[in-house]
Amino acid sequence: MKRIIFSACFLFAVAGTAVAQQQPQFSHYGFNGMYLNPAYAGIKGQGEITAIGRSQYYGYNATFDNGGSLQTASLTASIPVAAIGGGLGIGIYRDKVAQLATTNAQLSYSKHIKIGEGRLGLGVQAIFNNIYQGTYRFVDEGDVKIPREGSDQKFDAGAGVWYESEKLYAGLSVNNLFRSGYKFNSEVVGGKTAEYINENHAYLTAGYNIEASSSVVVTPTVLMKMVMPGKFGDNNKFSFKNNSYEAGVRATFDDRFWGGIGYRYDESFTGMAGLSFAKDNAIRVGLAYDLVAFNQDARALSSFELLLSYRLPKPGLLTRPAIRTPRYSF
Repeated sequence: MKRIIFSACFLFAVAGTAVAQQQPQFSHYGFNGMYLNPAYAGIKGQGEITAIGRSQYYGYNATFDNGGSLQTASLTASIPVAAIGGGLGIGIYRDKVAQLATTNAQLSYSKHIKIGEGRLGLGVQAIFNNIYQGTYRFVDEGDVKIPREGSDQKFDAGAGVWYESEKLYAGLSVNNLFRSGYKFNSEVVGGKTAEYINENHAYLTAGYNIEASSSVVVTPTVLMKMVMPGKFGDNNKFSFKNNSYEAGVRATFDDRFWGGIGYRYDESFTGMAGLSFAKDNAIRVGLAYDLVAFNQDARALSSFELLLSYRLPKPGLLTRPAIRTPRYSF
């Protein structure tokens, strides 16, 4: 197929050599385990609600309509449920890349197993994807591969494992296991169907809490996102160049304030800061700024991300224990 539209050119520029759109990534990945892994659901022993908004390549001015910066919003929630021996989680995100918009919803279950000083979560996930094609402009009139405005929906699945202890966490997950194909009517009446493949990814992440002092905790973190091999596209997709690698470190002071730096391989450096407040520091607000330092073609130089989360109180006893006095002990 000929190169047909400015939107498609931008899409391939930001997605790399993969044949389909990569899933969104967040600089606050160290606070967003529910987005990465279904086994995370309830593993911390208390409920969490996390919202993240991201503007990637902020201010990018493309030659097509509505600019071209990537806009992503994510909302996740999880809670432990003792009756089922694990936890439940939900999540939804909307990702807009030029004319292409993806809405994704997940429902997760995690089975918790006590191992040593921590717990191991075994998670499964049901996924619903809706992909919407916007309005495209052709270069070659009559090209049957130009999609007409419309959408397609598919169900998919994911799975993962997550280990959580006081000092260490680590998780491995994979999503979009079915690698469903999405089809859209061609702009040319009677033409072939335009197709889209939603890549499946594996996420490997880990972090370790180091008590630098009685009031300071230092946490190194890593994240690797891998494009999994499949029957579509390049047989060499599972390669170093198609994966994404991130590493960072943050320091938390008195469980209230934190600051950190990060590095995304061959793309950007990240700075972040935030604070917690309210009872038990349950509300968390954070801001991350990415400075694009490599491969600046077809990208603006910065990205912004805002985090807001709330930690629910830990579950307690449903009834108060009886209070006994010596008067009735004889």
